[in-house]
Parts: sequence; C-alpha cells; structure tokens
Amino acid sequence: MFEEDDIHYARIKKDCFWDLSISEADIDDIIKGNDERKKRMLFEKILLNSTALFKDLQIFKKEELEQFLNSYKIPEFNAEYAFKRKNLAEVYFFNKPLLIDELKWIA
Repeated sequence: MFEEDDIHYARIKKDCFWDLSISEADIDDIIKGNDERKKRMLFEKILLNSTALFKDLQIFKKEELEQFLNSYKIPEFNAEYAFKRKNLAEVYFFNKPLLIDELKWIA
C-alpha cells in the first residue's frame, strides 16, 4: 500500500469522479475504511478512468486489488477498453499472461 503522501487525490478526483460530487477527503475515507462496496466502486473508477492507472491502483492493499481484479465483470458498454485496462493491471501487479494481441511481442 502507498504512503499517504504518494496518493494524488486531486488527480484521482479529476480523472475518476468527473461525474460525481466527491471530495478528496471522501476518497481518503474510502481508502482507509472497511466498506468493500465503496472500495470496489473506487477501484472501478480508477481502473476505467485514471491517467496514472498503475500508480493509482497501488492505493489498494495487494490482496484487495487481486480480489477486485479477479471478480471484476467486464461491462458490455466499453468491453474492449475495460478488458485491456484490467489485463494490463493483472500483468503489472500479478505477472498474469498478457492477452492483448497488439501489445504482444512477435517472435
């Protein structure tokens, strides 16, 4: 988990919560709290919207992040985009296979 000074609340708010009224303190409360539903919502907002995906996903404990990634359901609306972002996070944090053809090395 990140040190609190490393969390860029303003960027997370700008990138991920442009559609909701939420304060930086609210984001901090979610991160530090035990409400899994709110943490999952924050995870999904970061996964789909963050301009610093890997940095921002590091705010979660490793076990939480793995659970959120494993249980994340790809939405129909932007399925290809969401699939790629999810797979990039899985590769980066958990060394899972890269499934995005255009990013694979050609042998």
